[in-house]
Amino acid sequence: MSVAEGDQAPDFTLPATGGRTVSRAGYKGRPFILYFYPKADTPGCTKEACAFQEALPALGGIGIDVIGVSKDKMPALEKFAAKYNLAFPLASDESGAVVEAFGAWVEKSMYGRKYMGIDRSTFLVGADGRIAKAWRGVKVPGHAKAVMDAAAALQKA
Repeated sequence: MSVAEGDQAPDFTLPATGGRTVSRAGYKGRPFILYFYPKADTPGCTKEACAFQEALPALGGIGIDVIGVSKDKMPALEKFAAKYNLAFPLASDESGAVVEAFGAWVEKSMYGRKYMGIDRSTFLVGADGRIAKAWRGVKVPGHAKAVMDAAAALQKA
């Protein structure tokens, strides 16, 4: 299954760093960014998380929260968040149900070997709970800025 722009965001409730719980219901009436990344504390995922952390003041200024999601266990996420002073919640989807609901669990290929993994994807969810913008197969450089620009445009609309 995969969600597209205009679709209702799938429901989710996940444990997150800092003893938090994140859920779609918890953001009812508020826009938010949900991004999926393959593995905590790897080079690309670290760059992406740090870019979103840098964008946090600007995003907060327009009333938009950020949630990072991976299949990592909570201890790995807590360590990652502490190491890079990440203030936004990193959520653990060990079962992969939320990753699959958003269509971010895909077949990948490396050195000719096929395997299943998380497609680096980001979803901007509007205050109405619908997917306002979706990015799939994300390349990290410049991505947080593109998301921030789309979020700012959403808030002006």
